[in-house]
This record gives sequence, C-alpha cells and structure tokens, in this order.
Amino acid sequence: MVPADEGGGLMRLDLLTEPVEGLDEALAAVDAFDQVLIGGLLRPQPAQAEGLARLADAVAGSPLAARAAEAAEKAAAGAASEDHFLSLAAARTALLGSVHDALAARADEATGRPREETPAAAAAGQQAPNLLAAARSWLGDLARAGWQGIDHDVVAGSAQVVSALLPGPELRRLATLLDGFAAELAASCPGASLERIPVRRWADLWARGMLLTLPGAAAALATGTATGRLLPLGVDLQEHATAAQAQVHAVLEPADGGPPRLVRASVSAPKPDTVLGAGVWQLLRPHMALLAALGEGRSMDLTDMPVTAEGDLIWSDEHARAGEPADPFATARVALPTATTPPTAPLDRHPVRLAHPVFLEGYTAEQDADDETVTFTLTGHRLAVDTDRVPVAGPLTPKAVAASTACIGLLRWDAGRFAVQPLAVETTVRRKTVAVHAGAWAGGTTDKAGAKLEKAATDAVAVLRERAGRLLRK
Repeated sequence: MVPADEGGGLMRLDLLTEPVEGLDEALAAVDAFDQVLIGGLLRPQPAQAEGLARLADAVAGSPLAARAAEAAEKAAAGAASEDHFLSLAAARTALLGSVHDALAARADEATGRPREETPAAAAAGQQAPNLLAAARSWLGDLARAGWQGIDHDVVAGSAQVVSALLPGPELRRLATLLDGFAAELAASCPGASLERIPVRRWADLWARGMLLTLPGAAAALATGTATGRLLPLGVDLQEHATAAQAQVHAVLEPADGGPPRLVRASVSAPKPDTVLGAGVWQLLRPHMALLAALGEGRSMDLTDMPVTAEGDLIWSDEHARAGEPADPFATARVALPTATTPPTAPLDRHPVRLAHPVFLEGYTAEQDADDETVTFTLTGHRLAVDTDRVPVAGPLTPKAVAASTACIGLLRWDAGRFAVQPLAVETTVRRKTVAVHAGAWAGGTTDKAGAKLEKAATDAVAVLRERAGRLLRK
C-alpha cells in the first residue's frame, strides 16, 4: 500500500485472494490434456480419450471448437495427424492464454495501473515450410510416444531438424526451443524409468513448439525507440548451471512528456557451473552498463533505445548514459502507480509470464518457524512471499524480508495463488531505515561479504581462462 499523500495509490490485496471465475475449470482441462501426453497417443486408452474430450469441451464456445473436437476424436482413435496435434496444442494454448488474461486483469485492477492496447504484429519474414513441417513431424512423434515412451532414438530425430533450422534468423526461436527441449528429454531417457515427469513443463514446450511451426506464428510485435529517463526498480536474477540472466525492471519517463511506462532490460551470458553467487555479476556486467547504474542507485538517460511493444528494451550501451541518482523506493512511491503496463504478445500469454512490479508498505511480515516461509499481512489480507526466488548473489535474504516494512517486488502467480517476489526491501537497522536490494552487487561491491564472494569467483574464472588458453595452444 502507498499512502495517497505520498503520491501513490492503494494496492487492493483483497482482489488477489478472491477466486477468479472459470480459472479452475480452464486449468483442470489443461491438466487433463497434459496427462494424455504422459502415455502417448499411439494406442490411446479410455482415460486419455476422456482427457482429450475435456480439452475440446473447454473451447467449445470459441473459434477453435470445430477443429479441437475433430482433433480430439481422431487422437482418441489413434489416428491423429500433425495437423490434429497442432489443433490440440492451439486449444491448450488458448486456455492458458485465457487464464493469463484473467489473472493479468485481476493484477491490473489490484494495482490500479492501466494496460496498453496490443498493437498489430510485424510482418513475418520468409520461412521454409518444409523445415516447419519437419519440426512438426518430430513433435508429432513425441506426442505419439508420450513422455513414458521416449527413448534416445525418438529424441535423436530432432538433431537434423535443429541443424536445418538454426541458420535462418526467422527460424532460430523454434530451433532454440527444440534444441533445449530435446536436451531435456535426452537427459531423461528412457522415459519408462522416470520416477517424476515434469508434466506441465514438457507439455508447455511441446505446445509452444507446435505453434511455432505455423508460418508467421513467431512474428514479433512492432519495435520502436525510447528516449527519456530510465528509473530502475530492481533486478530479477535467474541462474542456470550453464547460463545466467539479469532482467532489470524499470519505469521509463519519456522525454516527450508522455505517461511513464513499465519496461524491462535483459542481459544473458553463458557461465561455467563453478561460477556461483556473486560471481555471476562478473559475467553479466561487461554487457550492460545499466547494471552498474543499478548498483550505484542511478538513473539512465536513453536516446533512441530500441524497444518492443511488450516493453522490452533491446539494450545497447551506445544509446544510454548514466544519469542522476535515483532512489528505487522513491520511484516506486511516485512513478510506479501511474506507469502504464505494456501488452503481452499473443503467443506469450501464459500464467508463468506474469511479473507485475508492485510496491507494498505498511504490512506486517511473518516468518514461519518451521519452513521459514514469509507472509505479508496488509489490511487484514495475507500475501505469500516467494523468497525462494531471491538470488544468493546479493545481500537480500529471507531474514531481511521478514524484518522489512516496505517492499518492491514482482507480483507472480504460481501453485494456484498470487505471491510477491521481493526485489528490494526497507528494513530498520539500529533505528535507521535501510534499503536492501537483491541487485546491490550488480555493479560491484565494497560490502565485505560480497567482496569475498566476488574474489572467489574471480579466482575460479581466472583458472578456467588459463585452462582454456592451454587447450587452445595445443
């Protein structure tokens, strides 16, 4: 909550705890179809036919009704073609898109921020229909085999397809998805021996891949340029064994006096699995000056920075320079409530994509003594806090969140509920209000703990570079 006399508005947590009409039914239909893919559709069983029928029934009132009904009938009989699988993937994606839209509308209502209209997509580039058909064929083989039926022979069928797709820039998105998906499946072979199957994730990847085989499906929304002052709110650091990504959430104040707008700027880098914690910033820092500005608490002045209609800045240091000091909490209190929310591209409408910047204060934070989960209580309503997403590459900890009085975070939806991912908090230390940011070490740090971790990472990177140099000299 932001008091009105400080320029903010009231975030209504009561709306985040109320049920969303039709949400459970849509997700149940998606789950029913996802269960179908476990056993595969080569020889479908009665239970799988029921799951297919539930998916078709869920979109009965939509333009997909006839196609989904035919596809479900053919698949239940074991006679589905790639086009039928495509229709099933479209029906599943449409249901999750409706869930996304309902949750996004609820979040918009809770925050009181307006959402921009979705512009028309840019014209798609020339795509090779034979390569798209080959990709669709392999995904069809996966649907027939099912997750329990995958083996190395089935997965290996993607290799030639990916190799053929990669050279074309307009097909690279599909190629990257298939390559990563195939790698996950290969690491899980044989499927019959799996104790736990990531049912939702693999179904998401399968359906997304299927839709990307449609010519023009990957067309992005129109891209423009942004000029103005960029006020960072915080950074979401995502770390994988072999890669890391930092996504900075910020408010853009256009130079032409237009309304402020929420934007994101991302940077990714490959990483060795020996670089952990604060050392990740060393890999990302050289590629984006914004990280240094974030660590120093500064704004950035942008000039003709490329930006997508979805609010993603296509970052280039050539279009940015360091600006004046800018306190993220001042930005959250004053600029965030009036910032417009950019639209979401049609193919990206999925509940997992929800990440609404929010500001909360005046709450009571509680930490469970057993599982250490944190909950904020405000105006009699409770909001879960996802401290598992707080990166170890910064000074922000669950303990600091539990002792906080104000929080900048990302409103997400997971496991059937809304939750906030903290990006920064204000807490009291020795009777003084202190801000603790997840990205405080992004631009470097003099903090004793952070400096120690960075030094350890520097040593690890130096050793790896030396070994790589030796290999190249041989």
